Amino acid sequence: MNGLAVQSVTSAANPERSRPLIIGIGGTQRPGSTSELALRYALTSASRLGCDTELVPVEDLLLPIFDPGTFHSCDAAGPLLSKVRSCDGLILATPGYHGSMSGLIKNALDYLEVLANDPQPYLHGRAVGCVVTAAGWQAGVTTLSAVRATVHALRAWSAPRGVAINSSDRPFTPEGAPRDDAVRRQLDSMVAQVVDFSQQMRIRRS
Repeated sequence: MNGLAVQSVTSAANPERSRPLIIGIGGTQRPGSTSELALRYALTSASRLGCDTELVPVEDLLLPIFDPGTFHSCDAAGPLLSKVRSCDGLILATPGYHGSMSGLIKNALDYLEVLANDPQPYLHGRAVGCVVTAAGWQAGVTTLSAVRATVHALRAWSAPRGVAINSSDRPFTPEGAPRDDAVRRQLDSMVAQVVDFSQQMRIRRS
């Protein structure tokens, strides 16, 4: 069996880290996509609230199609799994494709099956903020429901505030700042919930 399944596990409450670590998973292969801009803004918001943050590079998400028979031997998933194991909370951002999250994001999440036998299996004990961008409200809201269902299946706590963003409105400047105050407020509110839960879980484990 490959080392992905048996390597020593770092608790989400890393005793060597004084601040919660919030990681960002999402975006597309197109640089500057709306979902990437939303994710980067959310991580900036978490940083302002006193967290360490890390954006998982999209290259770490370009994994072979998940195969239940061979996933333990996929060394390419190592960087993603290491980041998930070490984090206290996540921001998950995806475009909406035909009523659900992108194949890129869903496939990456499927690899969290490697964490099934960890002391904190899957995303247990972690908060996840869900963000969906789509060219229309119907697709965004439908996809947000699908993302939250997947997050629950991975045993995470989905932040009560989920954010659906209409990418047709060009909601971000090229530099990544929200043009719409409503988008800004929603993202900030969601991030605050993720950070608060992460901080409370760290206190509980200490």
